[in-house]
Amino acid sequence: MGIKDKAKHMLHADGKPASIKIPDGPPQPPSLKTPKTPADEAIDFFSSAVGDGEHPVQVYELQLDDDGGPNKDRSYIRLPPPYRPYILRVSLRAGTPATRNGVLKTNFPLDGGKFERTKFVERTLPTTFSKPVQIDLPISHAGAFVYWIEYDNGPERVKGREGYFNIDPVLTVKSRAPILSDSHVPLSAAQGGGALQKSTTHVSLDGLAILTVVSKWMGSLAEWKPHLVEAQQRGYNMLHFTPLQQRGESMSPYSIADQMAYDKALFEQTYKGSAADGRERVKEMLRVAREEHGLLSLTDVVLNHTANNSEWLQDHPEAGFSPFNTPHLLPAFELDTCILEFSKNVGARGLPTRVTSQADVDMLMTGLKQDLDALNMWQYYVLDTTKERESVKAVLMSGSEILQWTGPDVQGRTVVQLAETIREQKLLQNADSLGQRFARTVDPTIAASLVKSAFTEITDSDALAAAWIRVVDVINVPLYEEWNEDTRIALQQIKSRVEYTRLADHGPKWGEINAKLPLADHYFTRIPANSRTKKHDPLALAVANNGWIWDANPLVNFALPPSKAYLRREVIAWGDCVKLRYGSGPEDNPWLWKFMTEYVCDLAATFDGFRIDNCHSTPLHVGVTLLDAARVVNPDLYVCAELFTGSEEMDVHFVSRLGINSLIRESYNGHDPKELSRLLYRHGVNKPIGSMDGACLTSPGELPPPPGIQGPTRSCLITPLQGSMPHALLYDLTHDNESPLHKRTAEDALSTGALVAFSYCAIGSVKGFDDLYPKLLDLVGDNRRYELAASEEYRGISKVKRILNHLHSEMVLGGYSEGHVHQENDYIVMHRIQPVTQKGYLVVAHTAFPNTKMSKDRGWIDPIRLARTKAECILAASIEISSYEVPIDSKTIRGLPSSIKDLDRIVPVEGKDGSGPYSEIHIPEYFPPGSVAIFETHMDGLDAALEALCSGGADEALKELDLVDLNVLLYRCDGEERDATSGEFGVYNVPGMPAPVYCGLEGWMHPLRHIMKFNDLGHPLCGHLREGTWALDYVHARLQKQTDVFPHLAPAAAWFKERFDKVKETAPSFLRPKYFALIIFAAYKAARRAAFEQCSDFVITGHDFTQALALTSLQMHGLVKSASLDPAKPTPCLAAGLPHFANSWARTWGRDVFISLRGLFLTTGQFDAAKSHILSFMSVVKHGLIPNLLDSCRTPRYNSRDSPWWMLQNIQDYVHMAPNGVAILAETVKRRFPKDDTWVPWDDERAYSESSSIAEIIQEILQRHADGIVFREYNAGPNLDMQMKDEGFNIDIKVDWSTGIIHGGNAHNCGTWMDKMGESTKAGTKGVPGTPRDGAPVEITGLLKSTLRWLAELSAKNKFPFKGVEAEIDGQRRLVTYDEWGNLLQSSFEKCYYVPLSVYCVTSLRVAPLMTIPAATDDHLYLVNPGLINRRGIYKDVYGSGAGREWSDYQLRCNFPVAMTVAPELFDPVHALGALKIADEVLRGPMGMKTLDPTDMQYRGDYDNSNDSDDASIAKGWNYHNGPEWGWPLGYFLRAYLNFDTQVGKGKEDPTETLHYLHTTLLRPRAHIQNDPWAGIPELTNANGSFCKDSCPTQAWSMSTLLDFLQEVQRFE
Repeated sequence: MGIKDKAKHMLHADGKPASIKIPDGPPQPPSLKTPKTPADEAIDFFSSAVGDGEHPVQVYELQLDDDGGPNKDRSYIRLPPPYRPYILRVSLRAGTPATRNGVLKTNFPLDGGKFERTKFVERTLPTTFSKPVQIDLPISHAGAFVYWIEYDNGPERVKGREGYFNIDPVLTVKSRAPILSDSHVPLSAAQGGGALQKSTTHVSLDGLAILTVVSKWMGSLAEWKPHLVEAQQRGYNMLHFTPLQQRGESMSPYSIADQMAYDKALFEQTYKGSAADGRERVKEMLRVAREEHGLLSLTDVVLNHTANNSEWLQDHPEAGFSPFNTPHLLPAFELDTCILEFSKNVGARGLPTRVTSQADVDMLMTGLKQDLDALNMWQYYVLDTTKERESVKAVLMSGSEILQWTGPDVQGRTVVQLAETIREQKLLQNADSLGQRFARTVDPTIAASLVKSAFTEITDSDALAAAWIRVVDVINVPLYEEWNEDTRIALQQIKSRVEYTRLADHGPKWGEINAKLPLADHYFTRIPANSRTKKHDPLALAVANNGWIWDANPLVNFALPPSKAYLRREVIAWGDCVKLRYGSGPEDNPWLWKFMTEYVCDLAATFDGFRIDNCHSTPLHVGVTLLDAARVVNPDLYVCAELFTGSEEMDVHFVSRLGINSLIRESYNGHDPKELSRLLYRHGVNKPIGSMDGACLTSPGELPPPPGIQGPTRSCLITPLQGSMPHALLYDLTHDNESPLHKRTAEDALSTGALVAFSYCAIGSVKGFDDLYPKLLDLVGDNRRYELAASEEYRGISKVKRILNHLHSEMVLGGYSEGHVHQENDYIVMHRIQPVTQKGYLVVAHTAFPNTKMSKDRGWIDPIRLARTKAECILAASIEISSYEVPIDSKTIRGLPSSIKDLDRIVPVEGKDGSGPYSEIHIPEYFPPGSVAIFETHMDGLDAALEALCSGGADEALKELDLVDLNVLLYRCDGEERDATSGEFGVYNVPGMPAPVYCGLEGWMHPLRHIMKFNDLGHPLCGHLREGTWALDYVHARLQKQTDVFPHLAPAAAWFKERFDKVKETAPSFLRPKYFALIIFAAYKAARRAAFEQCSDFVITGHDFTQALALTSLQMHGLVKSASLDPAKPTPCLAAGLPHFANSWARTWGRDVFISLRGLFLTTGQFDAAKSHILSFMSVVKHGLIPNLLDSCRTPRYNSRDSPWWMLQNIQDYVHMAPNGVAILAETVKRRFPKDDTWVPWDDERAYSESSSIAEIIQEILQRHADGIVFREYNAGPNLDMQMKDEGFNIDIKVDWSTGIIHGGNAHNCGTWMDKMGESTKAGTKGVPGTPRDGAPVEITGLLKSTLRWLAELSAKNKFPFKGVEAEIDGQRRLVTYDEWGNLLQSSFEKCYYVPLSVYCVTSLRVAPLMTIPAATDDHLYLVNPGLINRRGIYKDVYGSGAGREWSDYQLRCNFPVAMTVAPELFDPVHALGALKIADEVLRGPMGMKTLDPTDMQYRGDYDNSNDSDDASIAKGWNYHNGPEWGWPLGYFLRAYLNFDTQVGKGKEDPTETLHYLHTTLLRPRAHIQNDPWAGIPELTNANGSFCKDSCPTQAWSMSTLLDFLQEVQRFE
């Protein structure tokens, strides 16, 4: 028993689906064993062992936004039929808000069992901050499902935005033989063309070819067989039947009188069977259609109305909307009754009974208005002044105390103002009700209190009541206006309807006005009053008819208040249909829900699909519930609908919730060839030829068993989901629209039919289109029969349509999924391609719009050139119509007399141009409008394995590449490339798009990501690739050029060459973009894999952000000629940032290297690279410092006070993190300078003549600082620094042995990272540092403490050969141990650096409850000057600023978290967290940390180095570090916050609180690195994260410190 058959058994005895709770249903028989559901079978599959040769499981990955909701483009997802279970993977970025105790909820039955709309399954999201967050959902059956993420947001539980995924049904049909012979000649039915086979095949929705038929024109069931044969032979595989149920008195199939009985006309006249017997006979006929003719069945399901004469309405009038259950319809019913009564008496009143002129219309409308005025309908709108007077007077005279008026002061207000008060205070009762005359009123006690408060001078009750009536008169004014407007609109609507139905030439020309055919459509059905209905209230027997409204909101039920559509006569009513009233659920109308559920379930058990009639007006919850019930019976139910919402967004709303598989579209909505081609492109192309998404974006992987399932790991293919648009069922013409003869020309049927058949979507037609019916048939009144052609005889266009329909199905089954549409004048060309084999079919259609009527003119189209493609004509045909009038036949429906004319086959011209061979299709001189020509195409000389070649072998070719090789392959900005290749290569420029920022693969990947994702083949890069092969040559040539220096690149260069050569030789120009993308992306993925294989587990197992940051270590570390770690030869070295620091002396900076080294090299496992930089910089130690500017060790500059401490911190990190890292301390390096600090050229014999161990140099650095460092820079003056004043070249550093703190610098230099030197003569800042930070910068003190702690530990373990430093203290030189020095710092740090809170600052600080807030008197405990304090509760940026700059100690800057991170022991934890919270609130920006408190007078948030103003604060970028938001301090802030918040903050109890909070900080950087062409984090941004043009777009330390934090998180977890 198959899945579908099993599901059909999942019913109660009465046919109700188990998931629908309908009252009064008998229980399920206990003997019925519940079979396995599709969901159960999926669990079995993933639990089972992997079979031999098992194909990889398909995984569709849905990436959610950070808030847990789907991206707008992915809010609706359409998934393919589950022929075999597959996986929907829901992914979120680790640490994003939605992962905070996140739970995925969905009503897909993940735990097995049957689907229930309101039953939700939960899957807990993995609690991880370091790895991808994924939930795998096993998908096993069709339907419409919802999901969302629920998560914590502070104290609240948040439900994320809902998303929807619809799964296509599994449809199975009999296989068919090919319609073409091996030589591409169409085969007749006698020759076996399209013959039905014994085997079956799955048909996707795109493969459906649907024919709409009207059953009454086919005759009784016994007469259907020939019609089935004809449909089968014409290549259709599904029949759409208009409703087959018993028709109502109008005889319209859409006016169903008995939903549970089939129409009597389906059976022979002598048939006496029951309704149940009839249902079985229909089922049997549809089985025959399916099994013997390969025809699935589709029927309309009518949920929104029933026939006006449905017998059951007499028992259940509550099923309709009546004035009894919907009182606001009462005035509409009175108006409708008025029209009926008026219509009965028009003749007696001397009014025209037939409308023949506009004067007749006007006369009738005048008479109707008189009758309407007599109804006094205004009484439904206004307050009754008499009743209002009496009720208020009664309150005033009652003697009881009147309630006090509690509204706004009304004393002395005018009656107009008082009326407005009543409206504003919403005191008008029943304001929205029209269900009773004079229903609108004001509570008399309130009215009495109002007038007493307003008219204090009046005491008489009569006078006060009269005053109230004056107010009521004003209240009534707009209500009378409302009545007048509603009446005006109603009369206008009636008049317009009369003009259309009785006068207009294009209208139905209704006849005499009488009771049966009233002046205007009757809006209400009057259920007969009889013994059966006497139990009902008379008003319950007047039920509203259904209809539609122009441009209405489909989500609003126009029968319910506040809609006045019935009263205003805005409904285009169907007098034979009663609108059904479901209420909000089964409890509101139990019988109707039960009855309609039985109806849809019976249809679902009978038919393969539904077309939802009047879908946009069917209440959404009704459609959802009833379709759910139907899908329980038939899980693979195909559902289509035609929506008239006028909005794609609203279309998606209906499609996603109802699970509509296809939306009906109609090609005849195209009003000219251009619009028709747009419709074909929109709905029929599927993917453009040369699409990249499928081939490029699917990648292999390993699939663990889904959550909750015990099973093996399987291989899989992962495809990212990009969102879906509703699938189309594209009709050439639908059954309720005018014929081609009326809409265009009759000849156009052939050309449009061919174009629709070439569309890669479900297609549909009607027999009248194929047979060329001259006009739209009357579905109700026409009772003739379809004409049946004899065997091998064809009507209309059916001879060609037969071939086209079969070819359509074959193309879909064969995967001809790519297409192209070209429109030129009246011609449209469609080409379908199989993307792997590049075989295809092409149709040339000469459309026949009205401008070509009666013309045989060929028109004009340029020759159609097909590059590297051979084409063979299959057929060419036109249609000849001998007459456009069909003699009336009272029994048979006939089409126009016509014949298909076979045209001479078109032989393409073959030639050759600069791009290779081509075929060219020249349209012959005789090719009249309506003609079509169909060609088979195949690529000339294309290797079918080219796609596999392009995407394969990259791992092998790249396996020997080290990380420096990969820098060349992946990155290299223009400056680096030109340096490395002596100017021969730079970045590649593509006309029409910004130049790529990298020469390597990342430069190409930035535009390709967009192109591949959206198949944007119109992108300038694609155009450039089509124009020539220059880009292909460049990719190979730049690598080949460098194989002498990078020999491992040779296999990679050869790999590219082999593939590019093959593409150039065999692929046409239009496919070059695809193959280029395949090759580049394959190499890019292999390069990433090669890189990660050489990285740490932290990177390999990390999430996408970790890996993206890790790749920047390759981005920044590479080999150029002009910069090195060795003066004698080029070696790989770290760039500070790109592109500003790409080469030469500006590439490698001491401070930047050692802020970056831990994150970029140590966390990623690149220990050799880290070591080479440490050894190089240790070799150039001089004066106890390392150079900030290395300049390849040739002319290093020593003006950086913080750099040696950053280096020592990194050596400490290296010792801790590298395998046997402590061994580095014993390594020796040759010293660039003699130990006496003499400056010598790098190639002088004294250079590198002395050696020291790393431990010795470390000790030297500490000792030199302990002794004090005083020197003047070598070569001081303009040649060294043209901006600096002479005093700035003087370096002075010393230890204050009373505190242990190192001080240094002066007002004229800037020895820390905040090193902007003023450059503006105009503004007077030349030579004036923007941030000198002379004194003791907080981060240096922290780095010093960290070093002392580390050395003390090493020394105690005898792993470091020194105990401390010699220092002169109090006139004595003695040993100061590392411990002693460290303790000195420990005891003095808080006193020197902390700025205590005052009691007045508490409210501005978000502190944890456990924090104690010191009083203002605590100032005496700290070294502070209260007069200079700008902000309290912080740590000073500097201790001991120079004279005149003492205030700068108290500036809030972003440096103190560095000290907190490297030496947390220095800080009081409560003080530390308080300061961090202030920094979080004040300094943290979207991408980094503000460099200065915005409340500081120096703060200037926007950096512009080109500013040439006289404003000293910003001229020449003087504010570089006085406000702009730098990236690298953010990582230290995050690490410090994590540490202290988990000690004394919220994270102490639950560390995930802290982790989630901190990860929200990373959302913007995370998005930036993924979307920015530089694939990095910028040096800085301007205020609030805005773009800064002078910033490096990617900066080493910006990425490094974030990696530090993420590794800290991993270790913390």
